[in-house]
Amino acid sequence: MSSSGIHLTTLGHRIRHHRVAQGFTLDELGAKVGVAGSQLSLIENGKREPKLSLLQAIATATGTEVADLISGEPPNRRAALEIELETAQASPVFRQLGITPVRVSKGMPDETIEAILGLHRELQRREREAIATPEEARRANTELRLRMRAQNNYIGDIEKLAEKHLKAAGHVSGALTHRTVIIMAEKLGFELIYVNDLPHSTRSVTDLENSRIYLPPASIPGGHGLRSMALQAMAHRLLGHTPPTDYADFLQQRLEINYFAAACLIPETAGVAFLQQAKKDRNLAVEDFRDAFGVTHEAAGMRMTNLMTEHLGMKLHFLRVDETGAITRVYENDDLPLPMDVTGAVEGQPVCRKFQARAAFTQQNRTTERYQYTDTPSGTFWCATQTGSGSDGEYSVTVGVPFDDARWWRGRETSDRAVSTCPDEACCRRPAPDLAGQWAGRSWPSARVHTHMFSPLPRGAFPGVDDSEVYAFLDRHAHEK
Repeated sequence: MSSSGIHLTTLGHRIRHHRVAQGFTLDELGAKVGVAGSQLSLIENGKREPKLSLLQAIATATGTEVADLISGEPPNRRAALEIELETAQASPVFRQLGITPVRVSKGMPDETIEAILGLHRELQRREREAIATPEEARRANTELRLRMRAQNNYIGDIEKLAEKHLKAAGHVSGALTHRTVIIMAEKLGFELIYVNDLPHSTRSVTDLENSRIYLPPASIPGGHGLRSMALQAMAHRLLGHTPPTDYADFLQQRLEINYFAAACLIPETAGVAFLQQAKKDRNLAVEDFRDAFGVTHEAAGMRMTNLMTEHLGMKLHFLRVDETGAITRVYENDDLPLPMDVTGAVEGQPVCRKFQARAAFTQQNRTTERYQYTDTPSGTFWCATQTGSGSDGEYSVTVGVPFDDARWWRGRETSDRAVSTCPDEACCRRPAPDLAGQWAGRSWPSARVHTHMFSPLPRGAFPGVDDSEVYAFLDRHAHEK
């Protein structure tokens, strides 16, 4: 690439293409434009950038335009192959092998270049697999979580984008209807199609060629899940996403599309007004926020993390914990002490057994929210927890605040109180001394290994997505009316 932004290799190929088309040798064209053939050779091989006056002379001599010469498109398939090979052989992945690059001669068949390129593509694919380790994924996720914490988990540009498209689709108030989501898709030029054979590794598939978004069927078409998935698929287009370059980019894109969907399902203006009134009434509750906008309990709780610090000046925490006690989703800016590994990752770590997020699984009545105050080394926190179940088993969703802010929430009168000294292992990680004395050295538990520990990421251009399934799926549906 030159300082002017022109790709010199492509420029050289285009000059050579027009020279050969006119039947000129290097020396013959050089004589016409006033330079030596050796100088033209350097230009055609991408080693030297020509002056504009020389480009104009070459264009005149070969019967073309300067704009055509500096086009970024290779002039033919052979040139495209040679340019791709040159780029591949200049990559750090190839250079570190210490292998001498292949020199392409005029007599080298296209099939040979294609075979070499196939090896380069496989080398790049394996390199992407090798670096996307679980540790890399955890680090990228931790960095993203801390970055969002610093900005109150709030993205103003996406909030405005969501409200703009809701207004264009005619949404005024209340829960977002499935019909409005369809209108939003149509205004973007997309048709929503529900199919039974969606690849198992995808939540949706967007056919950019035929402007279709494929979604799974559901017994309740207007349900939160389908609306959210359709909005997420549209968000990729609205936010200008391209195939992620690494795991951090993939996670950033996932966060942005989830944020857009949440901002559509609970618009900022209406959501903030609802929360401000509830605070004024000292009656904040996740379940009321959930019901007012027709979303899941988890979606309502997570949406509070986007809006409450930014607009109500209230810090809070959100936890989604599975039935084993492991944290699967988390946000906090109120200094709630959370477990973390050496990389700073919180997801996958066991939450304290004294927290309501975990204690809720031991309670008989799970149909309503449970409230609790918890004394911790960082202070006292109040929380509300609701349990649920999904395809992966049971889980709990918790939203909590520091003690002083509990006065704005329903359930603040609870007498339930617990004491947690985590991360001190004596709190809930170590067995009681009498049990340890009885069973130490006399037992052998067999651990359950999660299969995802052995799955390399990413598999293809999109982490976790089976490209072969997606392409086969699109091929089946591409010609449907």
